[in-house]
Amino acid sequence: MSATEQTIQPAANIHPIDRLLRADRLPHILCAGCGIGTVIHGYANSIAASGIDENNHVCVSGIGCSGRAAGYVNVDSYHTTHGRALPFALGIAVHKPELNVTVISGDGDLTAIGGNHFIHAARRNVNLNVICINNFNYGMTGGQVGPTTPIGAKGTTAPFGAVERPFNLPYLAKATGAIFVARWTILHVREFHEALVRSMQKPGFCFIEILAPCPTSFGKSNKIGDGLHEVEIYRERCQVQNGAPHLNDFDIDLLDESKPIVVGNFVDVERDAFME
Repeated sequence: MSATEQTIQPAANIHPIDRLLRADRLPHILCAGCGIGTVIHGYANSIAASGIDENNHVCVSGIGCSGRAAGYVNVDSYHTTHGRALPFALGIAVHKPELNVTVISGDGDLTAIGGNHFIHAARRNVNLNVICINNFNYGMTGGQVGPTTPIGAKGTTAPFGAVERPFNLPYLAKATGAIFVARWTILHVREFHEALVRSMQKPGFCFIEILAPCPTSFGKSNKIGDGLHEVEIYRERCQVQNGAPHLNDFDIDLLDESKPIVVGNFVDVERDAFME
């Protein structure tokens, strides 16, 4: 291509979600292979597709690697204290019911120190969209095992393997009252997007678990390899079971290659939301 031809090429079009990301914060500081960036991108796409005024979207995050999400999305956003993302978001949702409030947090923040808040927000059926980025450990603080670490998986606080049974998060969410429950992985980008749009349009407590690699901590401790290696595990072992009735059977074992990882939209029911 000649220099003249290069000068007359049209400028690249602006990406449709550029306005929903804080470009001044990029490039991000997430580790290579981390799945959190994919979740943030999916959240921004879902805002654009939700049909809800972008000015009425609010993002709340807790502490941990996933807590960075609130700093990268260009909507009203709040980075709260450890384990308190849900009560903070609950206050917004109750005081300003016209807002669409989404919580983006990690498995430790939501279900360890924040576990009590989780079960009661679901019980009350508060109008919240909750995205739990589950990377099976405390990635930011060094790779300690947490409430979702599979039995046998190693961490800095369990060098010989975790021995405590982990939470089955979709089962927990359903049992405590969530009206929409899904589990996807960062490989299932379209399915996650569609599930999140559905939750944004549905009043009540909606919960989506996203399985995401943490190659720096969990992957390294368990000899999984880089982020692509964990995504390959998802590609090979995930089974989609939408509407599956037996959530109690859907425990995750990343290390046992014989066990499937069940994903899908599991629960979609109607129940009066808290403010109703």
